[in-house]
Amino acid sequence: MKVLRKIIQIDDELCDGCGQCIPGCAEGALQIIDGKVRIVEDKYCDGLGACLGECPNNALKVIEREAEEFDEDAVEEHLKKQKPEEKGTMACGCPSTQIQSFAPGAVAKDAACCSEAGSTIGQSDEESTLTNWPVQIKLIPPAAPFLADADLLVTADCVPVVFPAFQKELLKGRVVMMGCPKFDDVQEYIQRFAEIFKTANIKSVTCAIMEVPCCSSLPTIIKKGMEAAQKDIPFKQIVLSARGKVIDQG
Repeated sequence: MKVLRKIIQIDDELCDGCGQCIPGCAEGALQIIDGKVRIVEDKYCDGLGACLGECPNNALKVIEREAEEFDEDAVEEHLKKQKPEEKGTMACGCPSTQIQSFAPGAVAKDAACCSEAGSTIGQSDEESTLTNWPVQIKLIPPAAPFLADADLLVTADCVPVVFPAFQKELLKGRVVMMGCPKFDDVQEYIQRFAEIFKTANIKSVTCAIMEVPCCSSLPTIIKKGMEAAQKDIPFKQIVLSARGKVIDQG
């Protein structure tokens, strides 16, 4: 039944789809749909406006209009459906779901063979510093052995492509998790990190993002996961330009 009540309104012209408001909504009422933040269903929004302060463009405000009544039971069911299920390898045996740990590769001194004229791709004597598989946030279960006592690198998908020193300066010595908060489920990310922080005894978190708005919610997601897990873990943020230059860190 619709009633006159307070509810969030989103200005499409001001919203750039960065998703920073989504972690602030504990009820999971907000999602990015077609590049803009939307209310999934009116009954999930309590109208209190906890998400307002997270928007850099002031695209959200509380208004009064006719809407479905806020339904706490429906919110609870909604959040349960969003909770990521812990799964082992899929029945199909897809390699992307097989949990693997690798010994750190011995990084050779700068070898330029792959940049020389006539060289063959893959013939460099440098080895990868990757120590875990899978690497996608959505595919890594909180109980993955390589997470125990790890220094964690959480990186936006674009970072390894633009940052020339990614392997040596960021990846080496860390367990990596990659994803994109613009295209993936933000609430699922928060719950996944909360479970990891509760169970894995993470020693530190380094978050590497691009300067673009769609990346900016990733640090907030991680911190929300820490809050949910009631953990205070050393955190460092690195922001890169589209040309791979570090423009901020701290």
